[in-house]
Parts: sequence; C-alpha cells; structure tokens
Amino acid sequence: MADGWGANMSASIKEVCSSGPVVPVIEIENADHAIPLVEALMRGGVNVVEITLRTPQALDAIQNVSGIKGLHVGAGTLLSAQDVTNAKNAGASFGVSPGSTQELIDTCKNQSMPFLPGAATPSEVANLKAQGFEIQKFFPAEAAGGVAMLKAISGPMQDITFCPTGGVSIENASSYLSLPNVICVGGSWIASKKLIADQAWGIIEANAKTASALS
Repeated sequence: MADGWGANMSASIKEVCSSGPVVPVIEIENADHAIPLVEALMRGGVNVVEITLRTPQALDAIQNVSGIKGLHVGAGTLLSAQDVTNAKNAGASFGVSPGSTQELIDTCKNQSMPFLPGAATPSEVANLKAQGFEIQKFFPAEAAGGVAMLKAISGPMQDITFCPTGGVSIENASSYLSLPNVICVGGSWIASKKLIADQAWGIIEANAKTASALS
C-alpha cells in the first residue's frame, strides 16, 4: 500500500485519532438528534465521532452532521463493500470496522475512504501492518486481553499504534491511554444510546469535557 491512497489514508487516520483521547462510539436511533448531539460533544471539546451502522437512522445521522465545520465524522461497524459505499455517500470522512476483510480494504481504497480496521490477534495485526495500516482498532479490547495484551504486542510490533475499543470505560480509559502504543480509545459512555434518546445534552457535554481531559 505504498501508494498515494496509503499515504493519505495514514495521515488522515492519524489526524482523526490525534484529535482527542476519546472517540465517542455512537449508536443513534433518531437522526434528528445527530446535530444537537454533535453540538454538545463539540462544546465539551470533542470534535470526532464514530456513528455505527447499527441502526436504520445511522446513515441519515451521518449525513446530517457531515457538513459541520471542524468535525471528523466516521462510520463504524463497516462489514461489507456496500457499507463503505453507503457511508462515503452519506458524507463520512473515515470508516471503522470491528474486523477487516480484503473486500473492505479494497473498497475503502477504491472509494478513497480513510480506514481504521479492527484487529484482535497478533496475526491480524501483522496482516494489516503488511498492508500499510500503522494505526489499527484493537477490538474487542477488554475481551481480547486489554492492557496486558497491548503491552505484549508492543514488543514485537513497536511501530503499530492502536485505538482500543470494546469494554473501554471512564474507569479504565487512562490505563489504556498511558500505553505508548495507544493513540486514543473508543468508548460509548460519553454519549450512550440512552443519553441520546433522552436528549441529555448537558450530561453528554459534561462527559465530553471529562473525556477530553483524560491522559
């Protein structure tokens, strides 16, 4: 992947992951909530969001916020080539997957979609590294060994950094962020499905401020 897309993809994903210590992982049922949600997150200092394609309203939500200045909006739970195409057409600026397939990688390349692929084992990490992915999603983080696994991987794979997601919470986020091979973490606690449904924008803003201060 030593081509223009590979270099641009790596730079784009690094910019996204460097935007803040926590990337909110969002499951949204009502696309009308997307704009006030993002406004609350941005007031709290968070300017990147991963909207997962787990609900019928997800693509509409991405489209609603894709034009907001200063926001990186990603599409999560990419599982197929069609998911990538749909996310790109909705305005997503990057894509995230729980795992990776060659189809996903090839489609992201064809669509010029910066991609954060998921990996849970050293073999998966090595395969993605061979294709030029220097930043990867470590998922499901807690179930796959958590902080201890990332410490073990850091020895033989020192040039790979991770965004751990899955079981990462306000209680353990700092343990992950303290690792030299962790660039950021993903978490749903900032804006849970219930908080969004309740339109609890003040709580979400406060959670975003707390997340932004983590290190």
